[in-house]
Amino acid sequence: MNRKELIDALASETGSTKADADRNIAALTEIITATLKKGDNVALVGFGTFEVRKRAARIGRNPQTGAELKIKAAKVPAFKAGAALKAAVNGAKK
Repeated sequence: MNRKELIDALASETGSTKADADRNIAALTEIITATLKKGDNVALVGFGTFEVRKRAARIGRNPQTGAELKIKAAKVPAFKAGAALKAAVNGAKK
């Protein structure tokens, strides 16, 4: 599902306009992004948690030349699925 399909589905599910659904999705992604940027988590009980994980610096290898390269440490966004989402994906019934 891409963004347009998500907007259509949200508008249909909530009975709102596509423009309202688009604004809601944009606001949600901005809020999640800003929260993660501050280093905080966004927990949606049953659905999952958006969090920032730290990736340590490491040595990598150029696949073409085999030369070693230094890969810097980084913070990366991550999503950890909640129990209800895992159950739904695996076909469990409510």
